Amino acid sequence: MSRINWKVTFAVDVGVFAALTFLVGIGWFLSLLLTEAVMWMVRLVWISPAMLRFILRRLVHMIPILLSVVAIGFFLIQLAPGDIFSQMAMDPNIRPADLEQFRRDFGLDQAWYVQFFRYIWNAVRGDFGFSQTMKAPVFVLVQQRAAATVLLSLTALVLAWGFSIPVGVIAATNQYKFSDQFLSFLAFIGLAIPNFFLAFLFLYVVSTYRLPFPIGGMTSTDHGLMSFGGRIFDIARHMFIPVIVLGTSAMASLTRIMRANMIDILNQQYIVTARAKGQTENKVVYRHALRNAINPMITILGFQLGFVMSGSALVENVLAWPGLGRLILQALLTQDVYLVVGSLVYGVVLLVIGNLIADILLAIVDPRVRVG
Repeated sequence: MSRINWKVTFAVDVGVFAALTFLVGIGWFLSLLLTEAVMWMVRLVWISPAMLRFILRRLVHMIPILLSVVAIGFFLIQLAPGDIFSQMAMDPNIRPADLEQFRRDFGLDQAWYVQFFRYIWNAVRGDFGFSQTMKAPVFVLVQQRAAATVLLSLTALVLAWGFSIPVGVIAATNQYKFSDQFLSFLAFIGLAIPNFFLAFLFLYVVSTYRLPFPIGGMTSTDHGLMSFGGRIFDIARHMFIPVIVLGTSAMASLTRIMRANMIDILNQQYIVTARAKGQTENKVVYRHALRNAINPMITILGFQLGFVMSGSALVENVLAWPGLGRLILQALLTQDVYLVVGSLVYGVVLLVIGNLIADILLAIVDPRVRVG
C-alpha cells in the first residue's frame, strides 16, 4: 500500500461518479457527495490513518442517533389522530373495508415500534417507503428537495461566515468605540428579528417598491429555455431574498461570537509578548490572534448548519422555496409517515456530517486536537 501514490486515486473518482449516477440511478448531486466522501476515506489510508480511524468512529456513533430519530418520528406521528387514509373516509365511493386494506398494505395497522423495525429492515435494503400523497418513492422526493435546501443553507453559511469574521475582528479591535457599538447594535437587531418575519418584510418591500427580485420559487417559468449562464443567474436572483433572510441571524450570532473570541485572545499573554517584540498590529491581530480566535468558530460550524437548516424550513414555506422544509410541512399535514421520517433522516444525516466536517477542520487547523 505504501508504494502506491495516493494521488492516482483521483482517476477513480470519475468512474465511481458515473457508476452511481447511471448504473445505480442516484442523482448527480448526491452521487458527487458520495463519490468524494468514499474516495477521500480511501485516500486517508495513505495520508492520515489516525484521521481515518477518527472518522470511522464518528460514523459508528451516528448509527444510534439515526435510529433514535427514526423511532421518535414514528412515535410522534402516532400521537396525532388518524392517518394518511383518514381523509379518504369522507369519500362515499371508498368502502371502509378498502381503507383497512390500504392500512394493512402500508403497515399502518400495526404498533409504532413494529412499524419502526419494519422501516429499518426495509431501509437497510434500500427501500425508504412510498409516499401515498406524492405518489413517488420517498428517497426520490427527499433527494430532489434536499439539493435545493443544501444549496440555500450552504450559500447562507458562506455569506454569514464571510461577513461575520471580518466584522467581528473590526469590533474587537475597536472595543467600546463607535464602530464596535454600531456593529453590535446591528448584530442585536439581526438576533431579535425572526427569520420568517424578516422574510415577510422583504416580500413587502420588494412588492411595494417593485425591486427586480423574485418573491418566490427557485426558478422562473422560462427557466428551461435559458442558456446555462442564464439558468445560473436566474437561480441566483431567486436565492437573493432567502439567502439574506437566513444569513442575517447567522451573521448576527457569529459576529458576536467572533468579537468575544478576539477580545479574549487579544488579552492573552502571548499577544502582549508579540507586541512587546515590536511586531506590527496587523501581524499581531491577523497572524497570532485571528488563528486562535477562529478555532471555537469551527467547533460550532456543524451546529450552525443545523440552525440554518431549521430556520430554512419556515423561510421555504414563506418564500415558496422548493426544499425539504416545504416537503416536511406537507408530509406532516397529510400524516405521510414515511415521507416525514425520510425527511428527518436526511436532515439528521446532514447535521451529523456537518459536525464531522467541523471536527475534521478543527483537527487540521489546531495541532493541539488529537484524533488518534
